[in-house]
Amino acid sequence: MKTIALDADGVLLDYNAAYAHAWQRAFGEFPALKNPNGYGPMDRWSILKLTGEPLDKLRAVFDEYFWSTIPAIPGALQACELLKDAGYELVCVTAVNSRFADARTRNLQSLGFPIARVMATGNIVTSRSPKADALEAIKPVAFVDDYAPYLTGVDPGIHLALIMRDPDGSPNTGELVQPPDSRHADLLDFASWWCDSRK
Repeated sequence: MKTIALDADGVLLDYNAAYAHAWQRAFGEFPALKNPNGYGPMDRWSILKLTGEPLDKLRAVFDEYFWSTIPAIPGALQACELLKDAGYELVCVTAVNSRFADARTRNLQSLGFPIARVMATGNIVTSRSPKADALEAIKPVAFVDDYAPYLTGVDPGIHLALIMRDPDGSPNTGELVQPPDSRHADLLDFASWWCDSRK
């Protein structure tokens, strides 16, 4: 069975929404929306850049509960079902710390995603993607991510699909960004295109 590798945050799961709830857990106040098209939490929410004790307080709530309760992105479950029905095994390759791999697995399972397994790679970027070794090991026919730097140094035999979500503050521009093989609005857009193009 052929495999398709999928990123989690920004592809399957709505990290920005979860971040706002984490902020509320840490500080007792849900942040105001600054820009609905903001790529990351600092772009999306009206929040301060933290240092010192407040930053430690926020980091403390990025725990097992956080990583097991992130909501799905609309259409992502439908996209996965479409790919599974087309005969693909789906593997989540995520840059989350390996100690939260089980929480991420529980999160995806609780939402009904037909994900065969989760590979947690950590998020240290060097001259190549922290996901490159995992992708080399599973040899998927395609890899879908919303963060262009994670496409760097990946086996050129893998189709690289970039989700072009939330343009304001996006890292998916500039000369250093490796051109993907295809660009899509979201995972459902990719899944529909991928399945149609292989009929």
